[in-house]
Amino acid sequence: MRQKYLEPIAAVPRGVGQIMLQGNVWTGLLFLLGIFYDSITMGAGALLATAVGTGVAVLLKYPPEEIAQGLYGFSAALVGVALTFYFEAQPVIWVALVVGSALAAIFQHALIKRNIPGFTLPFIVITWVFLFLFRHAYIVPPSSEVTATIPVYQDFTVSTHGFGEVIFQGSMTAGLLFFLGVFVSSPISALYGMAASVVGAYISMQFAEPTDDVHMGLFSFNAVLCAIAFAGNRKRDGVYVLVAVVLAVLIDIGMLMLDMTVLTFPFVLASWLTLLVKKLFDKK
Repeated sequence: MRQKYLEPIAAVPRGVGQIMLQGNVWTGLLFLLGIFYDSITMGAGALLATAVGTGVAVLLKYPPEEIAQGLYGFSAALVGVALTFYFEAQPVIWVALVVGSALAAIFQHALIKRNIPGFTLPFIVITWVFLFLFRHAYIVPPSSEVTATIPVYQDFTVSTHGFGEVIFQGSMTAGLLFFLGVFVSSPISALYGMAASVVGAYISMQFAEPTDDVHMGLFSFNAVLCAIAFAGNRKRDGVYVLVAVVLAVLIDIGMLMLDMTVLTFPFVLASWLTLLVKKLFDKK
């Protein structure tokens, strides 16, 4: 009986951990700690959104094993953080957060049911819609998180900021907590992610992208996600990681040239393309 009530509760931190593909309670708790360290508002947004996404999955009687893994929490969590990052936390934003989190869980289920590797696609689509609505149709003031002054970073912090910016966090402390969160679940994924963050920064520098943006990890976080997604013990896994990372950074740069809001779309598109390559070569 006790296990019956604990599982949905444990699914919430697992859902947060699944942002970086880790269905681990400790990973999720470290992620939440990092978010709350940088912003109490975003931390509250992440926690509420994940709970809503998980709760909707329970109410709609989605497969319990999927709920337990946190598969209905991570896109919802990102919606919650994104809305409280981009906009001032007015009542309409909290309402949008709840609605968006519920929709993210439903969207995620539709992808899982059809065996489509959607990754963070529900978060991307829903956030794009809300960004358009709140910037053009129903104007909401931007959050101070967006307009804050950019600090100067040391070279070492480029790697940790790649982890931090996955969940919209800019401090070195949050980035380290996110790295540790992945490490406690999958050391090889964390180390691949660290290397990918540096590679992403290097590639973006070759395209003369703004140094402050590079140091903040804005060209690394999609690379980090790609590295985690394809990390493995085989030599060819390293090749897949490199392919996905390079594709993600190039897509990122291309989207910015078109003045698009990037979010984690480069990660999703690069992963889809790399999965095609992987499917082709794994058959040999």
